[in-house]
Formats: sequence, C-alpha cells, structure tokens
Amino acid sequence: MTLKYFLLGMPVLVAVSFTSCQEINNVDEQTSDQTEDSSNQESSKDPSWYKPAVGVRWQWQLQKTLDINYNVDIYDIDLFDTSKETIATLQSTGKKVICYFSAGSYEDWRDDENQFNEADKGAKLDDWEGERWLDIRSSNVRRIMTKRLDLAKEKGCDGVEPDNMDGYQNNPGFNLTANDQLDYNRFIATESHQRLLSVGLKNDLDQVAKLVSYFDFSVNEQCFEYDECDLLKPFIDAGKPVLNAEYNSKYRNNTNTRNNLCNQSVNMQFSTLILPIALDDSYRDSCLTP
Repeated sequence: MTLKYFLLGMPVLVAVSFTSCQEINNVDEQTSDQTEDSSNQESSKDPSWYKPAVGVRWQWQLQKTLDINYNVDIYDIDLFDTSKETIATLQSTGKKVICYFSAGSYEDWRDDENQFNEADKGAKLDDWEGERWLDIRSSNVRRIMTKRLDLAKEKGCDGVEPDNMDGYQNNPGFNLTANDQLDYNRFIATESHQRLLSVGLKNDLDQVAKLVSYFDFSVNEQCFEYDECDLLKPFIDAGKPVLNAEYNSKYRNNTNTRNNLCNQSVNMQFSTLILPIALDDSYRDSCLTP
C-alpha cells in the first residue's frame, strides 16, 4: 500500500506494507494446527502405559492357589483376590500383571457389592450363580467401576481385563443399545488410560472395528470353536495382541484337533491357551512354545 505524506510542503509517496487481519488469522490457524498435530504425535507415541506385543505369552488363572511359575510375559489374575504383594512378586520376575474384574455384571461376593443400587441390577447371567447384568448407563455403576480402576492402580496392576462388555447382545433386563455399549466400553478404556493402565476388550466381537483404537489388546473366549476369529483381525492389524482361550474338551483330548487349532492360531498370530472354563489351573495347554 502507498501512502502520501507532505514533507516541507512537498508531497512524498511512501510504500508501506501491512499484514491483513485475514493473513494474521491464517498464521494463527497454521500455528494452532501445527501445535495440535504435534500434540497428537506426542500422544500417539505415549509409552506411559503397558502396550503388549502381538504373540505375547500369557497365563490366565482366576481361581484356586495361583501358580506363579509359568514362563510367560503376562499373568491375567483376579483384581480382588490377588494381593498387592503377589502382584509385586510377579513383576519382580519381569512379568506384567493384568487384573480381571467384571465391568458389566454384579457379583454378590465382591467387597463392593453393597454399593450397587437395586435399580443397577438386571437379569441373572446364565450359568453364573450370584451374577446379574448391570445397567451400564447408570452413573452409580460408572462411579463404582472407576473405583475398581483406582484399586487396580493402587495394587500396582499393569493393566485390566474388564469382563462382560457385551451386555447389549444378551438379555440383560435393560433396553441396552449398541450405542450404549460403545459409549460404556469407551468410557472404561478412557478411564483406564487416565490411570496409565493398559486395557483389554473382552469379547464384544461385533464392535471390534469401532473399539480397537481404544483398547490395547483383546481377550477372547472360544473364537475358534465358534468360527469367529476373523472378527478379531483388526487387533492384529493394529499391532495389538489377541489373548484367546478355548475350553472345548476336544482340543484337550484329541492331539490332531489340538494341533489343527494351534496351527490356525499361530498363522493368525493369536496367543491361544486351552484351559478349564473354571480358570483354576487344573490343566493348561499353550499353542505358543515357552
């Protein structure tokens, strides 16, 4: 822009450069975008909670006296029944500890069972005495689950396995929708990460594609028996392990059947165990070599 000034009565033309408001705004937006991109990059590189690798070796035991001597990378154990000292002992040998609790069901034997309102409790779980589905929309249920995550953090767990994360696909006694389940599962994952806890998606196969980015691994039961394992492929594609357990006695009693299962599992890069449904360590076969 050129402005005209008068110096000693004579007009003088002066060229002056101004930055327009739009140009300033553009610079601000670019700076903001760069800051946001940098923040996102830092977040994606955040190593502050445990992120297990594909093909990780694991042991899953929720009942009876815990055998701490397996040559594995991960122990998946009960949050309430395992002491802080046992968790520390496992970790002292280089193992990571995932702590199990039910995020979608009420269990009448847990220490915090009296904190649930009657309205929080729905229909009984088939084949599981003392358990009832929870209304995952309830603010009280969510408050209790955050306290369970606090307990996991206090005990020193490296991560958590919240169970019964697919109530909407069952008959929970509430009119739960797929969106209700997505919202709740994302809530659990976010709260876990805020406490720097790794978190696994338990089953809920139909929502894997929408949840894989929120979770660090998957815990699955019987996907080979029911021919559902392909639904878990997004975890492997994302570099996140699938910890699978099979219970059918045919895998235990028939060598050829077990070998076929393990060949499929290894080809899919799953970490598959053949276990008793009671998860009491009465027997254990692994498709991964020690």
